[in-house]
Amino acid sequence: MKKLIAMCVLVTPLLAAGAMAQPATPATPARPHARTPATPAMPAPPGPGDKAMPASAPKAPTAQQQKMKDCNAQAADKKGDERKAFMKQCLSAKGVQPTKSQQEKMSACSKEGKGKKGDEYKAYMKECLSK
Repeated sequence: MKKLIAMCVLVTPLLAAGAMAQPATPATPARPHARTPATPAMPAPPGPGDKAMPASAPKAPTAQQQKMKDCNAQAADKKGDERKAFMKQCLSAKGVQPTKSQQEKMSACSKEGKGKKGDEYKAYMKECLSK
C-alpha cells in the first residue's frame, strides 16, 4: 500500500507538468479554404486641379470652453484674488436651471411655506407654483 501511494506521489507531478506543456488549441480553427477579404483600394493623391481639405478643420468650442472664454472676457478688468474669486463663481454658476416637474415644485414650495396657515398658505402656494 505504501508503494502505491509513493508511486502516485511521484507520478502526479509528471502528469500535471505534461498537461501544462500541451499547446493551447485556438478557439476557432483556421479554415484553409476561407478567403481573406480584399483590402480596400487607397484613394489617389489629389492632383493639381483637385481641392484638398485642410488637414485640421477648426472645431467649434465645447460648452465649457465657451463658458471659459466668456468668463475670461468679463474678468478682463479684475486682478489677483478678485479675479480668482470672480472666475470661480462665474465658471461654477449654473446656466439655465432645468425645469422642475410639478411634483418637485409642490415639494419645494411646501417646504418653503411651512408655518403659513389657511388662506395665507393657499396664496403663497399659488404664487410659488406659478413661477
